[in-house]
Amino acid sequence: MDEPVRLTRYSHGGGCGCKLGPADLERIVARLPRREDDKLLVGLETGDDAAVYWVAPGVAVVQTLDFFMPVVDDPVDFGRIAAANALSDVYAMRGRPTLALAIVGMPTAHVTPEVMALVLEGGSLACDDAGIAIVGGHSIDDTELKFGLSVTGVVDPERIWRNTGAAPGDWLVLTKPLGVGTLASRVKKGIITPDEYATLVRTTTFLNRAPAEAGQAVGVSACTDVTGFGLLGHAWKMASGGGLGLELWVDALPELPGARASIAEGVVPGGTHRNLAHYGARTTWDEDVTDVDRLLIADPQTSGGLLFAVSDKRLGALREALVARGALAAAVVGRFGEPGEHPLRVRRQAR
Repeated sequence: MDEPVRLTRYSHGGGCGCKLGPADLERIVARLPRREDDKLLVGLETGDDAAVYWVAPGVAVVQTLDFFMPVVDDPVDFGRIAAANALSDVYAMRGRPTLALAIVGMPTAHVTPEVMALVLEGGSLACDDAGIAIVGGHSIDDTELKFGLSVTGVVDPERIWRNTGAAPGDWLVLTKPLGVGTLASRVKKGIITPDEYATLVRTTTFLNRAPAEAGQAVGVSACTDVTGFGLLGHAWKMASGGGLGLELWVDALPELPGARASIAEGVVPGGTHRNLAHYGARTTWDEDVTDVDRLLIADPQTSGGLLFAVSDKRLGALREALVARGALAAAVVGRFGEPGEHPLRVRRQAR
């Protein structure tokens, strides 16, 4: 009997952990020409989750794309995770997905069309959950397996969520546990347990649709999703882009079972170190924050949770709405304030 294909064998990295490092990306994007367009409502300015373009009164288009190499070995699970991750950018802008195009890189020497079809089946399952279809796309013969989506959505141009927009005193709420990057590295090394794998898949295939609906029902100040730059990078962007300070509390962070122990064993993707080198130097760390704490906060998330800024008067209602809709977490992990020496300060607990 043929052994099942291990998709992670045919890539040097996986998931959002294989994104370009933030330092390199900033240098590249800085050279992109800017074009003035009054209808472009959200562009490159603050590294937001998607572009937004005005098309008519009450209607704007949300456009994003995301693709990566396998984060797990099972092709259906990989497809579901990649699609859920791409859809998340639309939800993070308060948008509603409308259609998707597939992005496929297939190493034909190692992966058969039947296996690639299973990857697309997984992507279609996630899109079914979002109420949309994959209606086309583009494929190439590649040296490494890659899959993702370009997703188009719509949003009310007067009600867009940005990653900036928090106010002093707003609370920071996270809707999924951390630790995807280190557990995905365990998959690649072949040392992940069945329970760890099941939790990893459940977390990364969970759509951010429900948490977004909770945020819409209650009203939030700002939103982003936590992906390849880790909680550290995405929280730093929320604070710096809004000209605020932000305290992040280690003891409040939701974690995947086994994630902290895995990091302590040294199972850490390269993206973690790139995130920590770039954003960690721009962060104030209290002395009792450990090396494992730092690595967990910098751990690159694939299909991570939404990160909401919410006012004090709406915090309770948001957490209740998240629980009612089945969000994987409704953790209050920090609070915005006036800027200090650095936009972000990491403490062990709130004071």
